[in-house]
Amino acid sequence: MNEFLGRKKELAFLEEKYKSKNGEFVIIYGRRRIGKTETISHFCKNKNAVFFTCTQTDNKSQLKNFSEKILSFNLPQSKYITEFSSWEHAFLALKEISAANEEKKIVVIDEFPYMAKEYAEIPSVLQKVWDTELKKENILLILCGSSMSYIEKEILSEKNPLYGRATGIYKMLPMSFSDSSLFFPNWNKKDKIIAHAILGGIPYYFSLFNPKKKLKENICSNILKKGSILYSEPEFLMRQELREPATYNIIIQTIAMGRTSFNDIQQTTLIEKGKLSVYLKNLIELGLLSREFPILTTEREKQNVQRGIYKLRDYFFRFWYRFVFPNYSSLEFGDWENIYDLIVEPQLNEFVSSSFEEICIEWLREKNRKKELPFIFTQIGRWWSKDVEIDIVATNEDKSEFLSAECKFHNSVINDSDLQKHLNKNLTSLQKKENALVHIWYFSLKGYTAKARTFAAQNEIVLIEGKDLF
Repeated sequence: MNEFLGRKKELAFLEEKYKSKNGEFVIIYGRRRIGKTETISHFCKNKNAVFFTCTQTDNKSQLKNFSEKILSFNLPQSKYITEFSSWEHAFLALKEISAANEEKKIVVIDEFPYMAKEYAEIPSVLQKVWDTELKKENILLILCGSSMSYIEKEILSEKNPLYGRATGIYKMLPMSFSDSSLFFPNWNKKDKIIAHAILGGIPYYFSLFNPKKKLKENICSNILKKGSILYSEPEFLMRQELREPATYNIIIQTIAMGRTSFNDIQQTTLIEKGKLSVYLKNLIELGLLSREFPILTTEREKQNVQRGIYKLRDYFFRFWYRFVFPNYSSLEFGDWENIYDLIVEPQLNEFVSSSFEEICIEWLREKNRKKELPFIFTQIGRWWSKDVEIDIVATNEDKSEFLSAECKFHNSVINDSDLQKHLNKNLTSLQKKENALVHIWYFSLKGYTAKARTFAAQNEIVLIEGKDLF
């Protein structure tokens, strides 16, 4: 698929910077495959832009390659030199790039961490040139990077010379479900949801799936089959970002299989508690993991390392560590079809259920933004206690109103007894505990029986079907 889909917010952000009358210095970063380069390239179409991609090479070669790129834009210096003598001269030359009709010049340095890691003085040099010359120019300078830990810990830290220079910082996240569903216009709604739950809004992964083939065939040929691009994708990403990948593999697989509390992870992996805390912190910083608390948990309670549960934020990691990693031996011998039929397919609905909850939360957030809910919530997430668990709970600032929702991703329609159970949970938990107004909702992929609709009308329960999410 060659058509560029989604990323409206990101493009709007870049367009705003482009139309500014000031010099703009923007940092865009996010995990590999997230679509940074494609989004920026699409934005640059039909604009006066210099696009340079750094490579993992030595500083001398990097400067040579950058010089060739800049000088190719018919700079006055190109008559006399083939390479700049220093990075300062190279960055200063960006002033000389001409722009038709006084439109803003765009300079993109993709994978900037490769440049900065190889030559530690690069941030200082760029800071000097920006402060003295470039910020006065009608220029949009974009630094882009995939090494999230390096960007956040180095480039964006107070100790870095570039700190405070950026006029915009944008961390790119996976695509929303509403965007990812556009990749498969002819698929049914259930398969679109499953694809999103597996691929997690990563545009590159979606581009590998053939919309003309069935979901099963795509999963088998692109993920489970040895030699396919996604077969070893998480291992590649782990080696790029982390030392000790074997240890992290054990931790991630443990969480993927449902052991999510700190104590459960520690008892399963037998990693010393202090070290485990560090490993979990690193995975959180990389955006692969999150620590989740019941929505009403106080900040003080969150300080307790034993509280909360750990959840894989990366959808594809969830799938890979649930189905690929534990079955590696069989998959290595080409037994991918049996693995799908006997292991993946029977567990697929259960696997997708947590992602379905997140899709429902995404839908509620959009409704909240448009002020289309009974109240405007400031918090949303899961809620659980010792005996009760509610899929989605949203509340306003003073906790006077709640929206409580159940989410069901399965093949059968919901009946009135299912609604009664959800109602009872609210009457015995949120409503009783908080003494607040509770709005009761229900999300069901397949819809509801006639009795369920009658019961919902009698008890003021809002019913949402799978088709409503599109």
